[in-house]
Amino acid sequence: MRVQLASALMGVITQQLLPTRDGRGRVVACEILVPTPAVRNLIREGKTHQIHSVMQTGGQYGMQTMNAALLDLVRRGFITQELALRRSSTPEELRRLMGVGAAVAR
Repeated sequence: MRVQLASALMGVITQQLLPTRDGRGRVVACEILVPTPAVRNLIREGKTHQIHSVMQTGGQYGMQTMNAALLDLVRRGFITQELALRRSSTPEELRRLMGVGAAVAR
């Protein structure tokens, strides 16, 4: 089954539609997985827990983690840090990327 998935995978995109900082609109945050040879190999070998690491370093292939997307939206002023942290599946990692301690700036 893993070999079939590794061969057939075309890509994976996860999206979240988020309210903007000013409350007047919405903005999308996207996580993108491109099935590079490294990703396909991890799937074939059953090492899917390592895919996130490949995504973190795979920007040149168009990959992006959700935390990277959320961080970009915060830095560009589209969303608040508080919202980004609420929507992250790994808020501690996002806090580290933002350089934020326990207190959350709005």
